[in-house]
Amino acid sequence: MSQEIIDKAKKWLSEPIDTQTKETIQKMIDNQDQTELVDSFYKDLEFGTGGLRGVMGVGSNRINKYTLGMATQGFSNYLNHSFSGNQVKVAIAYDSRNNSRFFAETVAAVFSANNIKTFLFEDLRPTPELSFAIRELGCQGGVVLTASHNPKEYNGYKAYWNDGAQLVAPHDSNVINEVNKIKGITDINFDKKESLIETIGSEIDEIYLEKIKGICLAPEAIEKQKDLNIVFSSIHGTGITLVPAILKKIGFTNVNTVKEQAEPDGDFPTVVYPNPEESEAMSIALKQATDTNADIVMATDPDSDRVGIGVKNTNGEFQLLNGNQTGALIVYYLLSKWKENNKLTGKEYIVKTIVTTELIAKIANGFNVKYYDTLTGFKFIAALIGELEGKETFIGGGEESYGYLISDFVRDKDAIASCAILAEMTAFFKNQGKSLFDILLDINSQFGQYHETLTSITKKGKSGASEIQEMMKNLRETPPLTLAGSKIIRILDYKSLEEKDLVLKVTKTINQPTSNVLQFITEDGSKVSARPSGTEPKIKFYFSVKRNLEKPQDYFDNIVTLESKISRIKADLLEI
Repeated sequence: MSQEIIDKAKKWLSEPIDTQTKETIQKMIDNQDQTELVDSFYKDLEFGTGGLRGVMGVGSNRINKYTLGMATQGFSNYLNHSFSGNQVKVAIAYDSRNNSRFFAETVAAVFSANNIKTFLFEDLRPTPELSFAIRELGCQGGVVLTASHNPKEYNGYKAYWNDGAQLVAPHDSNVINEVNKIKGITDINFDKKESLIETIGSEIDEIYLEKIKGICLAPEAIEKQKDLNIVFSSIHGTGITLVPAILKKIGFTNVNTVKEQAEPDGDFPTVVYPNPEESEAMSIALKQATDTNADIVMATDPDSDRVGIGVKNTNGEFQLLNGNQTGALIVYYLLSKWKENNKLTGKEYIVKTIVTTELIAKIANGFNVKYYDTLTGFKFIAALIGELEGKETFIGGGEESYGYLISDFVRDKDAIASCAILAEMTAFFKNQGKSLFDILLDINSQFGQYHETLTSITKKGKSGASEIQEMMKNLRETPPLTLAGSKIIRILDYKSLEEKDLVLKVTKTINQPTSNVLQFITEDGSKVSARPSGTEPKIKFYFSVKRNLEKPQDYFDNIVTLESKISRIKADLLEI
């Protein structure tokens, strides 16, 4: 046991903390097994570029009122400095996780104590509505209390700027610096000013839902298919507050919620992980969809910024689509309808992240619409939208991790609007006698069948971090020449911001912020991205391969062939 850890715990005991926290810390110190003491105090929970995320509990390495208080004090200091002379305003939302309401009230108290006008949602609300509320209410910042789709032990704190987007440079590092200046609990002002805290709720809901209704492109199709059989699960999260409401508002009358998962519950009792990317989390919804012969099944994560869907395949069985497939369907539908409605003027654009399927780029090119790539993370998509505001028109976009955005009145991924557009798409194509899976086959036939997988390799501890660094170093210094028998023709290094064309033997600069990501592009169009996680002891490899789809009935055989190709690429990479 390090004396430094004991000293840190005893310092907390000397601070003005509540009796229960003091008693818990003392028990940790007195316990012969000091594992909990070490885990709780061996480091400070780090305020990163996205805010805080961690296990709830007592200590400097846990999510609690004091660590959140220090984060909010630092953020308050930066906001007051940045907007000196003005009444600073913030909005706060929270999800269904345990303690989220208490944490939201704690954060509101600190903001108000620092003379910041604070709008606090009356009850749990989706993250995209928080982004919307910041812009709608003219706030300079905002916070949502959520740990996204992490297990039930976690909670977190996402910080937003006045554009409704998560913090980007220079504000991200500047806020981190201010938070790091908070050296102890005595530096936090908890003296709440009730007069500066205002409750918000249904009035913001209505404005937000009207905005989403305004982006619908096929009201006549919804009217014809208003009894479309939709199964929806909120997986015990915030989606239940607005997804059924928006589907009803745009005209759907047969929306069936999964009752076992409809009640907001921070213990997430029916799932291992409350994540629609996991088939296990979708299993109850899929069974209900199968039993009721539904047209589409949708499920959102706890803070409703991600959505997963299931559709019937050509065998009549429900099949979950991955984030790349759903994103491609959304982009194809949006561009098809914008073209049909004569809305394409040459100034529109689509956005995806660098690890998201190239199929989206192919679709955009097919419609002669510009597309942009950004680094991984929706804050980079939001930053680009802000940069192009007033010059070009954002249609939509997204990332492979099940996050999508349609229109720009929200500046974060938005599962509420995505559910609306996915239901509308289903109605539109059903009106033509087709399912979303049929459309996916059409897209693959026209633009190529792309197949993507993600592999994460975990390397724990200090030695693990070194191993990950060594893997990236080796890939940079001795890159592969071929992958699965196809020559590497381009290497993109987002750390040095260099793109090497190995055919033309030229190097050009990548116009992105720096990031520790490497990409290899092969002659046959395969793409591999290597990216160490910024928050976990992992290195992630994103694999994308493609093949022509000559006949729709070849789809499943192609999947087998493409999976085999990815296995060969993995084998080649592991030899490096």
